[in-house]
Amino acid sequence: MGFISDFKSFALKGNVMDLAVGVIIGAAFGKIVAAVVEDLLMPVIGMVAPSGKMFVDQYMVLKPAKDGDVYHSLDEAKKAGANIFAYGHFIQTVFDFLIIALCVFLMIKALERMKRKEQETPTIPAAPTASEVLLMEIRDELKKR
Repeated sequence: MGFISDFKSFALKGNVMDLAVGVIIGAAFGKIVAAVVEDLLMPVIGMVAPSGKMFVDQYMVLKPAKDGDVYHSLDEAKKAGANIFAYGHFIQTVFDFLIIALCVFLMIKALERMKRKEQETPTIPAAPTASEVLLMEIRDELKKR
């Protein structure tokens, strides 16, 4: 077997295809979670925050670019070259992670519950086919003799 045929058999195995589907769905799910956190949760948290700014824009100036500079936004401080501690973006990323981790945990729990129910459910044997019934009758007749 050549390199091309080896690669083809590897790439078409079920595990590789399942992994590819999982990565694509995971990326899409990550974008959904990021949108929920960024567009729904953080604006509400930012509204409650003392400054009233979007939470992702929360920062602290460690050292201004020039002495006496005052910055009215995170972008303004970054453009000026100030040394800043942008804690809002970090906290938002932690929220993203926690939501994704919670969703994965709940999915695993649901799968475990389904497997447990599947194992607990007794399997009922299938009814014998007509030929099996006929063979059993023949067997029973032969035992009588």
